[in-house]
Amino acid sequence: MFSENHKKSGCIEVVCGSMFSGKTEELIRRLRRAQFANQKIAIFKPAIDNRYSDVEVVSHDFHKISSKPISDAAEMLKIAPDVEVVGVDEAQFFGANLVEVCQTLAERGVRVIVAGLDTDYMGKPFGPMPMLMAVAEDVQKVHAICVKCGNLANHSHRLSKSKDLVVLGEKDIYEPLCRECYNKAMAEEAAKA
Repeated sequence: MFSENHKKSGCIEVVCGSMFSGKTEELIRRLRRAQFANQKIAIFKPAIDNRYSDVEVVSHDFHKISSKPISDAAEMLKIAPDVEVVGVDEAQFFGANLVEVCQTLAERGVRVIVAGLDTDYMGKPFGPMPMLMAVAEDVQKVHAICVKCGNLANHSHRLSKSKDLVVLGEKDIYEPLCRECYNKAMAEEAAKA
């Protein structure tokens, strides 16, 4: 039983995976449950992500929740003192300071739920995600289905020829692939180059 003096323990939860794996859907689900429990929430997304909405976090299934677009993770530290849960979508687009910000919020007693790509289109760890997974109390890796063979997909294969690290897009630019199909696609692209 909790006493009135009991301070709620903060934590960091990470939901990661490839494109089309349901990361944002899971983030929204967890935030809705917190709202249902009458917890005060704050939701943030990178200002550069305006694919579906400038001011909402939107899943590929078009479920959405209001959010605040920000350019620097440090802006999250300005939340009201009564906020109990912070949601962060597309975390891979924030700088390395996101890890420190999440740690600071958790130490204040805030439950921080972070969703993002764990690897980029080249299959390399993406942005602050590896460090967030290392310091989180809970990590859930979700998977898409490989569009080539139907196995679990953990790679976001880029269909465009852009070499930029950040290219916002949907099914017209990315497809989820399993390890085998991803490696085959990358080998075919290297052979054409």
